Amino acid sequence: MDEPMAGLSKEEKEDIVRAVIETSETMHTTMVLIEHDMEVVTDICDRVVVMDYGKVIFEGPPHEAVADERVRKAYLGE
Repeated sequence: MDEPMAGLSKEEKEDIVRAVIETSETMHTTMVLIEHDMEVVTDICDRVVVMDYGKVIFEGPPHEAVADERVRKAYLGE
């Protein structure tokens, strides 16, 4: 899925998150999510790969990604 949360309200995002989790669990499948909403990413992803200008700058658990200096600089402007 490519940016499924773009332009959605909080309630709509919650609906999509529930649908993604339910689909993944019932279908026993891996899903690929391209998303900049880090709250959603940390809530539903087991593993993330963060890229900056076509290069992988982080790979691992989402809670570690949001704390990673390279990720924060590239995506959070810090």
